[in-house]
Amino acid sequence: METVRALRARGVRTGVVSNQSGIGRGMLGWDEVRAVNARVDELLGPFDTWQVCPHHPDDGCACRKPMPGLVLAACAALSVDPARTVVVGDIGADVDAALAAGASAVMVPTPRTLRAEVERAPVVAQDLAGALAAIR
Repeated sequence: METVRALRARGVRTGVVSNQSGIGRGMLGWDEVRAVNARVDELLGPFDTWQVCPHHPDDGCACRKPMPGLVLAACAALSVDPARTVVVGDIGADVDAALAAGASAVMVPTPRTLRAEVERAPVVAQDLAGALAAIR
C-alpha cells in the first residue's frame, strides 16, 4: 500500500493489467471482477486504469499476457509512451507482455513464480519497495 502511495505522491500514474480467464471459462462474470477491482481500489486507492483480458487461454487474443495488448491499452488510457512505462509483475507473462509492448519490467517473485522466469527477468526485486527503488 505504501509503495503505491509513494508512486502517486511522485505523480506516477498507476494501472492494473490482469488476465481473468475465469470469465472466458464461465467460472465468474464481469460483475464479480468489477467488485474485486473496486475493493482493491478501496484498499489501495483508485488506480488510473484497469485493463482486463476476459478471454480463455485458447482464444488467441492479442490482449492476454504475454501478448502486449493489455500493456498497450493501459498506456493508451494513461496517454503514456510504452517506453516510459514500467510493468511490475510476478510471473514471466507479465515481463514478456511489458517487453513486447516496449515497456520496462520488474519482477517481484512469489512462491508461484518459476525459477526460470526469475532467471530471465531483466530486473528482479524482492518486494514492491524494492521494485520502486529499481524504477527510480
